[in-house]
Amino acid sequence: MGGRLLTLIASFVVFCALVAAAGCSGLGEKSSGAPYNGGSFVPVPSGTGGGTQPTTNAGDKYRAVGTNPFVTTSYDPLSTFAVDVDTASYDIFRRDVNFGTLPQPASVRLEEYVNDFSYDYPAPTAADPNPFTISLGAAAGVFDRGTALLRVGIRALDPPPPDEKRPTNLVFLVDVSGSMHSDDKLPLVQRILRDTLEILAPTDTVSIVSYAGDTQVRLEPTPVSQSARIVAVIDGLNAAGSTAGAAGLTLAYQQAHAAYIDGGINHILLCTDGDFNVGPATTDQLLAIVKQERDSGVTLTALGFGIGNLNDQMMEAVSDAGNGVYGMISSPTQADRYASERMLSTLVHVANNMKVQVQFNASRVAAYRLLGYEDRAVADTDFRNDKVDGGEVGAGHHVTALYELVLTGQAVPTPTGAPDVLEGPPVTGLTPDVPVAADDVVRVSVRYQAIGEANDAAAHEVAVGLPAAALGADLAAADADLRWAASVAAFAEILKHSPFADRNALPVIEAVAAEQAGRDTDRAEFARLFAKAKPLLAATAP
Repeated sequence: MGGRLLTLIASFVVFCALVAAAGCSGLGEKSSGAPYNGGSFVPVPSGTGGGTQPTTNAGDKYRAVGTNPFVTTSYDPLSTFAVDVDTASYDIFRRDVNFGTLPQPASVRLEEYVNDFSYDYPAPTAADPNPFTISLGAAAGVFDRGTALLRVGIRALDPPPPDEKRPTNLVFLVDVSGSMHSDDKLPLVQRILRDTLEILAPTDTVSIVSYAGDTQVRLEPTPVSQSARIVAVIDGLNAAGSTAGAAGLTLAYQQAHAAYIDGGINHILLCTDGDFNVGPATTDQLLAIVKQERDSGVTLTALGFGIGNLNDQMMEAVSDAGNGVYGMISSPTQADRYASERMLSTLVHVANNMKVQVQFNASRVAAYRLLGYEDRAVADTDFRNDKVDGGEVGAGHHVTALYELVLTGQAVPTPTGAPDVLEGPPVTGLTPDVPVAADDVVRVSVRYQAIGEANDAAAHEVAVGLPAAALGADLAAADADLRWAASVAAFAEILKHSPFADRNALPVIEAVAAEQAGRDTDRAEFARLFAKAKPLLAATAP
């Protein structure tokens, strides 16, 4: 994705100046897509504490999700996916770059990079018919190969104040196996658990289950008003032994059901460095446990800690099956921010089972490619099948999806190593209920189930269109959020060695990062991380 883009920003004076100053830095030509083994880490930066520290990510387990192909609109005018608000992939990038290496390409899920950031989409209000807004945007001529960019943005209702949220029954399921004996693991878990108490109401309940060679209920359901008692148990956790994670899951669900709140929030927070090695341990075995419990109303989130033992595929799958949000924690600052900024959005859902279907106008779009969401694809015919699981959207979440478009009359890019274009006679059985308006590029439909309604209640659906006139502006004239999302996506494609990646986009990515670093803390951090990653990319240039 992304190319030189320089011709698109001639009117953006400051932007261009930054690009000129950045230069290409000898970073080479287009990525070859060759495998990269992840390398090893430099010593831990000062200020992270003593104790055992990781030295390599070689033991982390990832499953590459691949790269979506271009699809001709005449073959299939519909693109359908489940929303995803996980952040772990970007968290892993943060962790690895701060330790002096690039993330393993297989760890990169593009949509998690883009969705780690907040965007200034219009905010919904409690009076709106849906608990979210849909914001569409586009830019023409974004890539050096002449393609365009479409953005689908969703912004959920903001979290309620802690004292206005639904009553909460929270189970902390903590891995205390020997591998958690590291400053970047169990101590950070304990920090998050203590911080989480600050955002809960005194009448909320907390349970603590630990697992290692065996499992224990360290704390039965206890009101948060007894915080001193809860903190004493948290502080008393120690790491030793092997990892009987499946038994821990079963015991955690038992505690969740013991304190179950009808109509409330019933959630398990799994904190681990990755693998389960005693008892049922395969992803399928663990998913069977989580899926069986999901319909009972108990949700589950997985948080990963540390380096070298992470089973990323398992943790992502377990979180998705548990209707939770998978994240990674790698520093005290990040632990504090997660508790204060993300915990409520993880606990408080505003929409369940959300799917997005984008319908392209074949008279205007010849082909399209969804950037990311490779492991969140949904069959077009299952968009309205509410038994097929979608994604959960928490309060305050921003969901962004990007499409690269080949407009009518243009050629589909076919760089070396790109997946085959999906084309052929029109797929049968895909006649949409409502056609795209003649003057629109796309029609975007969002389907979801409302919070508090029965599992078998009819889902809600809302649709919006994007006029073709939106494609009249180039990237420089597009809104800041579209430029940011495009740049982060381009960077993720480079890191994952996508066949559509182009290292010549790096100066532009750097310029956008510098331009927007002052907008918020997350963008400022990205600018710093990019500066650390740049020489590492130079060292691995083909």
